[in-house]
Parts: sequence; structure tokens; C-alpha cells
Amino acid sequence: MSSRPRSRPRKPAVVQEDSTLLRWLKQRNITEVECLVPDITGNARGKIIPADKFSHDYGTRLPEGIFATTVTGDSPDDYYELVAPADSDMVLRPDPDTVRMVPWATDPTAQVIHDCYTRNGQPHELAPRNVLRRVLAAYEELGLKPIVAPEVEFFLVQKNTDPDFPLLPPAGRSGRPETARQSYSIDAVNEFDPILDLMYDYCDAMQLDVDTLIHESGAAQLEVNFTHADAMALADQVFLFKRTMREAALRHGVYATFLAKPMENEPGSAMHIHQSLLRIRDGANVFAGDGDGEGEYSALFMQYLGGLQKYVPMAMAFFAPNVNSYRRLVFGEVSPSNVEWGFDNRTCGLRVPIDSLENSRVESRFAGSDANPYLAMAATLACGLLGIREKLTPTAPVAGNAKAPGYALPRSLGEALDGLEGCEPLQELLGRRFCRAYVSVKRKEYETFFRVISSWEREFLLLNV
Repeated sequence: MSSRPRSRPRKPAVVQEDSTLLRWLKQRNITEVECLVPDITGNARGKIIPADKFSHDYGTRLPEGIFATTVTGDSPDDYYELVAPADSDMVLRPDPDTVRMVPWATDPTAQVIHDCYTRNGQPHELAPRNVLRRVLAAYEELGLKPIVAPEVEFFLVQKNTDPDFPLLPPAGRSGRPETARQSYSIDAVNEFDPILDLMYDYCDAMQLDVDTLIHESGAAQLEVNFTHADAMALADQVFLFKRTMREAALRHGVYATFLAKPMENEPGSAMHIHQSLLRIRDGANVFAGDGDGEGEYSALFMQYLGGLQKYVPMAMAFFAPNVNSYRRLVFGEVSPSNVEWGFDNRTCGLRVPIDSLENSRVESRFAGSDANPYLAMAATLACGLLGIREKLTPTAPVAGNAKAPGYALPRSLGEALDGLEGCEPLQELLGRRFCRAYVSVKRKEYETFFRVISSWEREFLLLNV
């Protein structure tokens, strides 16, 4: 037996992180903590607990059934095949990097995004954050790190408490609602200064890296751009921003909506995702070629593009996750119609901006603003990774109008789910159990939608068929 003195065991990393988090809460005299978990839709689930309870109890639990629940609160028919037969709890662990103040709370309140684990300590397969983490781990095995920069569009609309009435743009500081298209108008943005100033104040307090704000082409339609960074960090920021923007709007008596196509005569709202890959060992952008001029890209970049072209149609259920999403795609004026790509061509679903080689990237324009940011980013990165694995070659770039070849994407949520179910490589990369649960939840939503008789049917079919 060795006579060497025994060293004291190290504290587990999670304990050290917890200690740092507790100090953060105490330094700010936090009284309550919002324990947040992004659900399938991308909304916040969780618990609000007193800070002193949080400081003594890290065994926060939530039922895993939150990941097998539709947006209407229903359960798919195979619910008990998707979750444990006992409908058991998950263990939640706070991610200290995500702790932020809740700037609109009356008392000092913190919000922390939590990760979900099984009782034996394994990452829960149904949690969207873990799905993205799974894809990022696959890149890490190749020595690569994805970098993204999302652009999120949304509408401000009048409060609408009766769903039978269509949405309307709100009045700005002039007292008049917008009626004309106001793309990139500074004055149109200034109409909503009180709301947007509050939004920026909230974002500053929460350290959200909101970069540029512009007015889009729709009435009271805006877009915020985020500074490029790690994919998980940006998915967290988009998740928190949606909640923040809704709160800032409500404080001024209007709604902020991220519905993909909220008004029939207005354009839809997208979440464009700029993406590139860095080599971990030296930070180099592996999309850049070896040449000195612009427009020279690496073979790996072309493989990535080829993967997006091949697999995006089968991943559309993540980019267009709701029945409303396809109104934006099928009837949209500026939404993508197919998987064509081109240089600085906004008619393409895959746009390659003209920039310096070190900033080489591709902008995917398929996702709607209604997409879950974790799943949209996981899906687009998965498509590109499959292209690298399969060494795919993209088609030739399109210089003219990319809509000319016609529409070549799923036309409904049902069609998109069929595509996902038939794509073994995507299911393997994202997780088979997760994909099965996602398809079941979304099919239930699709079926529920078709139970509703619309006003159009009553108006035109009631007495004419």
C-alpha cells in the first residue's frame, strides 16, 4: 500500500459553477430566479423559485412530457411511447453562462437557462438545447466550430383579443398606422421609438448582442441583427430576445409577433442565419480558399453548400415548424422557393454575401421567425455537416432571379414531416428519439389545425356547394 498522502478530492465542476452562480445572485440581492427551459416551440417553460430556495436546492425537476406537448397543450397519440411510461421528471441544471437579470421585474429577479438530464446524468435526448449540442459535438470531432449570426424579423401589431379578427398595424407616435411599404425607412422606425428604446434598454441589461435594427418591407415590420458568435450562445440570445421584445411591446400596449405570416397582405417574417466554420486549433475560417481574391472559396465550403442544397428540403419541418409557416414560403414575395444559391443574390434560398475571404459565409434564408432557434441552427448545421461527410458538390450559382426554376420545397407541414421521416442521415445526426417525438408533436398540431373550420369556408362554401 502506498505511503503517499491522499489528496483531497476535487469538487465536481458543476459544484464550482454553482458556487459562482450563487455569488452572482447574492451580489445582486436577487430575490427570485426564473429557471427557464426552451421547449419544442422555442418558448420558455420552467419554474420561478425564491433565491434562497435556489441556493440550497439544485434538484429542480420538470416532467419530460413538456417536450411531447403541442402548442395547444395536447399530447400526441403515442405520448407514452415518446416518454417514460411513468411520465417521470427530468433533472434541470443551470447553465451559469446564461444567467441574466429580468429587467422588467419589480423585484430583483434573475433568469437562468437550464439544461435537461435524465436521472442517471445523461443529456435528455428530447431537449432542443441538447439537440444543438449534439450537432456541435459532431463538428468538434472534426476540429471545427460553427459561427452564426441570425437576423430576426417580426411585426408590431395592435392588441388582438379576438382571434376571429385579422391583425392590424399599430399607430406610431404620429397617431397613424402605417399603410405604405417602408423598407429601410429611418422615419418609420422612429415611429416606434418608445417601444424600441425600451427594447434596447432591456437588451443592454441582459447583455444581448443586438447589432443593427432596420425597418422591413411590411407595415410595422422590423428586423434585428445579432453579432456573430458561437451557435449555442446565439440560439440562447434569440430565445431570450423574443421574450424580451414581446415584453417591451406589451409595456406600450401592442403585441410583438414572430408569426411567420401574420397578415395576408403583408410579407412574412424570416430568421436568416449567416453561418461559417472556424478551425479550432488556429481560428481560421475554413470556408476561405487559398487565393488572394474575393470569391475564392474552399472545397469544404462547396461541400457544405452541397449539403444544404441536398438536405434543406428534408429539414424544412425545423425551419417552417407551423402550419402558418408555409403561407410565408408558398405565397411570399421575397421568401425562398428552392435551394438555388448565388453570390449576393437575395432571390436565392442560399445567399453568399460578397465579403473578404476571412469573412466567407453563407446565409440560409429558409427559416421563419417562428422557428425554434436551437432547432433551426441545429438543422442547418446538420445539413452542412452531411455535405462535408458526403463530399457533395453544389450546383452552379444563379446570377439572375432564382425563383424562375419554380417552387421546390415542401408546401405544407405534413409534407415537410414526411420528408424528415424519410431522411435517415438527418435523424441519425439530430437523434432518432428526438426526431420521432418532434414528428409526433407536429403531426398532432397539423391534425388539430384541420379540425378548425375557417371563415373562408363559411363565407364561400356554406351556400355555394
